[in-house]
Amino acid sequence: MAESTNIQAIKPFKFRELKIYASTEWLADNKKKYRQVFDRYETSYVYAELSFFNKFFDDKDWDVNIQIKCFSLTRGRRKEVCNLSFKRKVSKFDSVVFIREGWGHKTIGMFWKKGTYYWEAWIESEKEGTKYFYIEDAGEAIVDELNPYIGLNTLKLYEGPYDDVTEDDRIYYSTFSSGETRYIYTEIQLLNQYKDKNWQCELFIKFLNEARELKGQVVRLQNIYKEEPIIKITAGWGSNVTGSWRNGNYSAELVFMDRLIAVVPFKVDEQFELGVNPATIPFGDKKILYNPDDDSASTFEQAMAGMDSLIGLTDVKQQIRDHAKYIQFLRLRQSKGFDEKEKLNVHSVFIGNPGTGKTTVASMMGTLYKKMGLLSKGHVHEVDRVDLVGEYIGQTAPKVKEAIEKAKGGVLFIDEAYALARSNDDSKDFGREVIEILIKEMSNGTGDMVVIVAGYPKEMLHFLNSNPGLKSRFKLFYDFPDYLPDELMQIADFACKEKEVKLSPEAYRKVEDIVLQAYRSRDKSFGNARFVHDIIEKSKINLALRVMSLPQPEQLNDNRLSQIIGEDLDKIEWAKAKKLAKIPIDEKLLLLSLKELNDLIGIQNIKKEIAELVDLVRFYQNNGKDVLNNFFLHTVFIGNPGTGKTTVARILTKVYKALGILERGHMIETDRQGLVAGFVGQTAIKTAEKIDEAMGGVLFVDEAYALSSYQSSGADYGNEAIQTILKRMEDFRGEFFVFVAGYIDQMEAFLKANPGLSSRFDKTLKFDDYQPSDLLKIAEKMIAEKGFKLHKKAAEYLLTYLQFLYMYRDRYFGNARTVRTIVHEIIKNQNLRLSKPIEGAKGKIQQNVIQLEDVSSFKTDSTAFVFNKKGIGFNRK
Repeated sequence: MAESTNIQAIKPFKFRELKIYASTEWLADNKKKYRQVFDRYETSYVYAELSFFNKFFDDKDWDVNIQIKCFSLTRGRRKEVCNLSFKRKVSKFDSVVFIREGWGHKTIGMFWKKGTYYWEAWIESEKEGTKYFYIEDAGEAIVDELNPYIGLNTLKLYEGPYDDVTEDDRIYYSTFSSGETRYIYTEIQLLNQYKDKNWQCELFIKFLNEARELKGQVVRLQNIYKEEPIIKITAGWGSNVTGSWRNGNYSAELVFMDRLIAVVPFKVDEQFELGVNPATIPFGDKKILYNPDDDSASTFEQAMAGMDSLIGLTDVKQQIRDHAKYIQFLRLRQSKGFDEKEKLNVHSVFIGNPGTGKTTVASMMGTLYKKMGLLSKGHVHEVDRVDLVGEYIGQTAPKVKEAIEKAKGGVLFIDEAYALARSNDDSKDFGREVIEILIKEMSNGTGDMVVIVAGYPKEMLHFLNSNPGLKSRFKLFYDFPDYLPDELMQIADFACKEKEVKLSPEAYRKVEDIVLQAYRSRDKSFGNARFVHDIIEKSKINLALRVMSLPQPEQLNDNRLSQIIGEDLDKIEWAKAKKLAKIPIDEKLLLLSLKELNDLIGIQNIKKEIAELVDLVRFYQNNGKDVLNNFFLHTVFIGNPGTGKTTVARILTKVYKALGILERGHMIETDRQGLVAGFVGQTAIKTAEKIDEAMGGVLFVDEAYALSSYQSSGADYGNEAIQTILKRMEDFRGEFFVFVAGYIDQMEAFLKANPGLSSRFDKTLKFDDYQPSDLLKIAEKMIAEKGFKLHKKAAEYLLTYLQFLYMYRDRYFGNARTVRTIVHEIIKNQNLRLSKPIEGAKGKIQQNVIQLEDVSSFKTDSTAFVFNKKGIGFNRK
């Protein structure tokens, strides 16, 4: 019985598909013109085609109950349009069953109005499928010469993988390589001519071979927002495995609203060929060849209008116009018979901080130069050091030549070009090879290419000075200043329109405040337009999070879904602080460390500063404040040799560990030799390894000024070490600290060598030379540690000698180091004295006392040590 029930429960069908069409025109294989978007003025009936597999095929006939329902959607509410119920007999000769039913009115444009609809298919009282469709109304019917919805702007072809490539990485081809091509993509830009309301755009992209057989088809259904000027659509066909495209002629066709709107031919052959093939636009019996890069498409003034629409850059725009007039002047002279012997040089240098529009203007320069007749294509190929410099010998030249080939007919734009000239004298840096090849190309090449280099002002000056031939090759210099606050607000308005959001009055004022504060505190890394776009992007994300946390967000109106309020800006996390471990204060270690510090002779100012720091950290911790993100605690130790810098650094490291500021509390001591390598790229690795050792503790760099001492010549890698340290200090804030030490004058020059250094070190400890009385105490302590003591007369003489040394000291005075050398000499004198037998003195000699005669060899004669480097500070007779 159970078996019989299961057999009866088996469905005699399997749902296949639900499609929609409006035209009843007969096509091959009984297919219809399936679509989802229909124009009101062309639509009478809209049909649903239900198809299912017949499980009783070739077995028996059977009956089926069908319901086809249509609904309209208005503001999330549905309304039934029709409900068609009927019974059909299924023939055993049909493996696939098609049910077609429609609804509407025989008069075109009478029944269906603009809106969103959907069909539902029910079989035996169970819903099996749903399919949406859209009726659009642009106010007038479509005719070949006038399409109220769209106009073709550009149509280009490029190659890529299944997941497509970004717009910046696309390379356009007229011919594709059969051996290397995966997917061939169409990049379509349509002009939105129906800007009154949001609407649905359905585009069919068909790829056909030379025999006009369909190779593949892609359908794009895209929601178009009102006031959106350009509709961008990409669609590709092929395979991630190369070889799906055979040699031959092909075409890509665009179909919209059942109309062929454009055809672009292309070829597949052995090699790629750069270029944009002209598209054919069929209008009735007329055909217009359309190429977006054709000179006839626009004039120079029309192209310049795009430049003028950019915010700010007044001087740059005027300079470009003046240069264009000069070129026109030269052309006029040539037409009058003047012989212009000097070759026109339009290679340019763009100088400015990030986000000032350098890349944007460079992308427009290609078009402008094409309009002037200087370039054949006018495209821009953008590269940087990574794209040009090889890792090994022999790799750089092919990469540069490939970049030049891709830029032929257009602009080769080299961003951050100064990275190619890391040093003047380093023959191992392959960046020099790039520069030499570029100079040769700009001088002796075939032409039809403009080189534009861009970067920071100071760095670009170094780049141009790195090779004598560079300055003579670049004649045009464009200065891109930082945007002013009012210009940045104009950019904010533009960004809002681009992202389809708007600022409330409160939010607008807050953006103004953020922009103004950022502008006032800007440095060379200030992002300008990028910074503003980032504000709007983060605000939009916070808007989304706020809206989606509300009940029934789908019922909110357009204003609520698009308006950024002050709360959204307040929640922006500009620099999210890294969460670090909370370690309690180790009172025992702190007491021992401070005792060790206080037991040191002299340096009262240092002891006071460290004691105040301990009190301040205690106050912050007791009040729940974040110590690590309020203090850098990176410290500069300045002073002459022997003043206790290294000793205090070790003690301070213990203090930080005791306070819970450092996790491990160790100190890695290094110098220039421990950080700088002798080859390109190795210094950063060597420095990073040393920083990794110091993680959780302190990196102590002695004589740190040596890292920048050769910087002016550009022949040293010390700057690379500095850059690596600075980046790690920022990226791993609070996870380790950097102590740098050295002489006063040299350390001042070191901190000025890089703008980021002085801002990272917010604490400076100055170690003064020891006074003679302190030097004597240090000597007595060292002598006591050796098991000796000073006789009173010996101490008086030694103090006199130390006063003499202090009076004649220079910046190389060794302080405690000099005292250590003196003590070593004194003990040696005492041992020599005791080694000589003295008659009648047996049993009366004090073995551990330093007598006057042991120190009397140190003479207060200033001429005795002027040139005596080995024994500087004292004279041995």
